[in-house]
Amino acid sequence: MSTSAHRGNGRRLLVLGTLSALALGATACGSSGGDPLASGSKTGGSGDGAGSTVVVGSANFPENVLLGSIYSQALKAKGVKVEEKFNIGSRELLYGQLKDGSLTVLPEYNGALLAYLDPKTTAATKEEVNAALATTLPASLGLLDSSPAEDKDSLSVSQESADKYQLKSITDLAAKAGEFTIGGPPEFKTRREQQLKDVYGLTFKEWKPTGETTANALKDGSVQVGNVFTTDPKITQLKLVPLSDPKNIFGAQNVTPLVNKAGVDAKASAALNAVSAKLDTAGLSGLMKRVAVDKEDPSAVAKDWLKANELS
Repeated sequence: MSTSAHRGNGRRLLVLGTLSALALGATACGSSGGDPLASGSKTGGSGDGAGSTVVVGSANFPENVLLGSIYSQALKAKGVKVEEKFNIGSRELLYGQLKDGSLTVLPEYNGALLAYLDPKTTAATKEEVNAALATTLPASLGLLDSSPAEDKDSLSVSQESADKYQLKSITDLAAKAGEFTIGGPPEFKTRREQQLKDVYGLTFKEWKPTGETTANALKDGSVQVGNVFTTDPKITQLKLVPLSDPKNIFGAQNVTPLVNKAGVDAKASAALNAVSAKLDTAGLSGLMKRVAVDKEDPSAVAKDWLKANELS
């Protein structure tokens, strides 16, 4: 993402990496109705937020910037004062800024967030993850509704490597990992190296920080395995093969607004929940093609999506 991030016996989420707060009930964290910040409006700040500015942040990868722009423009359309602070960095930076109130809203990925807060969690589904977050987040932060849209981590290989080494799942990498270089966001090694050893028995020859160029590095052979997100249009464009994850180290990754409750009122919450209700994986993948492949401006793409979904 990146940023960028899971069950049963071997199903472990690890720190992945797009956070604090909440005595929020599990049902409030889900994508169903109700006002998940109802209690927060009483304890987290003024109930109406009149005159306050909502600061929308994002991680430093294109999809999160796009989501931040969608959130920002959806809030503005409802008359909320907004300041944008995009491309800040990884979750490790963003989390602290949300806790101290420098940021008010972040587009998060629920499974990655839980893994960051509790690397030993075994929560797998959206409902399990959100219920766990309800008891893990501190009281100053809260989740709004999770969208159906997911952007999951994958370990991907080129079609050539998949064919040559008969690679279909992460398990199949065990015989070759010692000869392979793996690429991904700079923080991917810290977040995932031990987990891949523990769960799948994988020890790679080298880890390279390839960031947004990971898909291209797989195609040109400079890495043999890469952490590519499943909404990345380059998977199709470059004919990459995401390996299946039978032990579920990459769990539910629903796009979910994470907020500092003191700065978000009922009007802002409703605007963000309306976005979550309309955002799905196929739609997000289409938007990302426009941003990542066609090189369109994320704010323009966000504007088009909001208009098409009658949210602006």
